[in-house]
Amino acid sequence: MTLSLDQSVNLLRAAGESTRLRLLALLSEADLTVSDLIEILGQSQPRISRHLKLLTEAGLLERYQEGAWAYFRLADQGTGSRLIRSIIKEFDPTDKDILRDAERLQMVRKKRAAQASEYFSNNAGEWDKIRSLHIDEANVEAAMLAMVGDAKINNMLDLGTGTGRILELFSGIFEKGVGIDASRDMLSVARSRLDDVNLSRVQTRQGDLYILPTPMAHFDLVTIHQVLHYLDDPFGAIVEASKALVAGGRLLIADFAPHTLEFLREDHAHLRLGFSELQMAEWLTEAGLKLRAVQHLEPKNKQAKDALTVSLWLAEK
Repeated sequence: MTLSLDQSVNLLRAAGESTRLRLLALLSEADLTVSDLIEILGQSQPRISRHLKLLTEAGLLERYQEGAWAYFRLADQGTGSRLIRSIIKEFDPTDKDILRDAERLQMVRKKRAAQASEYFSNNAGEWDKIRSLHIDEANVEAAMLAMVGDAKINNMLDLGTGTGRILELFSGIFEKGVGIDASRDMLSVARSRLDDVNLSRVQTRQGDLYILPTPMAHFDLVTIHQVLHYLDDPFGAIVEASKALVAGGRLLIADFAPHTLEFLREDHAHLRLGFSELQMAEWLTEAGLKLRAVQHLEPKNKQAKDALTVSLWLAEK
């Protein structure tokens, strides 16, 4: 898709102001709130909001809500976005304003990291207890990578993204990634993690897995890692995931095989005690997907009464 002369003039007019160019440069690196941008640029809220409104109306920025907070980022789609990104690449990184903005962005990221670290520390004990019951997570991740393969794809969606680890894991094969989670605390953890590994082509959003805030028929790969057992309607989430896939797109699910560990329901909010191969196959078929592969990863001590088996299912639309 190309731009007409008038379209080009309008886009350049919208972007052609020093504060707006600085905003575009910052929002090409991270999803930020108005408060973040005020802290970085040192300008008033009305001024920042006015610039953001103009850039959003021009289609250069995307705005999305996360609870009481509105986040902004440089638009991913469209010729205008490509034009602006090409301009940003030509900025002199030693320019005093660009350099100062980059330094203050790092300060904002460090603040996020500190908040995420506190949340993670407060909850890590519970997660570690569950992890100890099944095969090492590194083995699970290796099996997930092997099942999906290394062929390059355009768009990936991770549902219940948690710490953002699965997006990081598959970052070598996708062009753009999106993580959805209902918890703002977990999204803080994810953003901090993705900042650390410099994955600016990934975005995270707060959302309902039953009503995804993403386009339909858009993603080549959707992952649901250790999420379905928390849901009261796992099938509903699978149906919604199927809607997000392009034709030929794949859904990868990682969760527990059936077990009898009632304490996970009582103490850790697990609503389902694992999923059978038959049940999952029926759900995937009803959601319009074809089951392509199944793998069961058993714990080292299979005889232990509290051992958990992790199952992987790969299906195609």
